Amino acid sequence: MNPYVLVLYYSRYGACRTMAQHIARGVEQAGLEARLRTVPPVSAECEAVSPDIPDEGHLYASLDDLRDCAGLILGSPTRFGNMAAPMKYFLDSSSALWLSGALIDKPAAVFTSSNSLHGGQESTLLSMMIPLFHHGMMLLGLPYSHPELTSTTGGGTPYGASHVGGQDNRPPDAAELQLCRALGERVALTAKKVVV
Repeated sequence: MNPYVLVLYYSRYGACRTMAQHIARGVEQAGLEARLRTVPPVSAECEAVSPDIPDEGHLYASLDDLRDCAGLILGSPTRFGNMAAPMKYFLDSSSALWLSGALIDKPAAVFTSSNSLHGGQESTLLSMMIPLFHHGMMLLGLPYSHPELTSTTGGGTPYGASHVGGQDNRPPDAAELQLCRALGERVALTAKKVVV
């Protein structure tokens, strides 16, 4: 099996999906395969079950996808300054991987999208980092050598790629997408040095 970086995301309105696709481009520009996966929504209705294959978009992630990756880039929209419940639910199911140490020393990074500039992007990124630290992963951010970090008027943080959609749910702009590609490239280059 060829080494790959798992780009795992949840997207409700499409911004995180678009970001994930550009992150995957960055991974592949650095010479590794990008495996795009999503997680199913969480239902408030008891016994609700999603189909095994989503109606549209990328396949649902399995714990095998997570276990076997050479690196991980995790993305979620901001929900009250935290990651969305579907992503948290998936990560909460990964305790067997924690017990086995399957993710120790693998590089990881995070990304997010929110509707408002002060909507809790950085706390969301930090909330996604916590379980990755518990898994023993090496967290990577974006260095200020990327000029988009200081020129963007929307998303972009040293903690990871981000996007501000605003009330009209605007798509990610050129600077935000460049930072996505840079994040993917950074994780892939690190995975090639550390894991592959």
